[in-house]
Amino acid sequence: MDEHPVDPRTFLNEIEGHLLIAAARTEGRTAAARFTARLDWLTDGQRAEVERHFEAEYLTLTRVSWERTAERGGQLRDEYEATYRRLRQRLLTACVLGCALLAATGLVITALT
Repeated sequence: MDEHPVDPRTFLNEIEGHLLIAAARTEGRTAAARFTARLDWLTDGQRAEVERHFEAEYLTLTRVSWERTAERGGQLRDEYEATYRRLRQRLLTACVLGCALLAATGLVITALT
């Protein structure tokens, strides 16, 4: 057994990735078979070749789609984090101003009594 500790999150992400790829391959094969079923004039060899190319193209398109989705997710995460930082800064500023106002009010009341 490997002496390095396994990060459970990384391990689960890798398993999920393998399962997603396996599912995409199955979908590609199914779509290829459905496509070639309409081409009854193909020989068995031609049918297998078309299905192989169709599946490869399907996997390529799926990969590109996943990459775009991941990229957009990263962009949205960056936007949301920036918005969160601005909101947190505003809240902190409001709290500091509120405390300063309370302190000033307390000083004025103390000075008047």
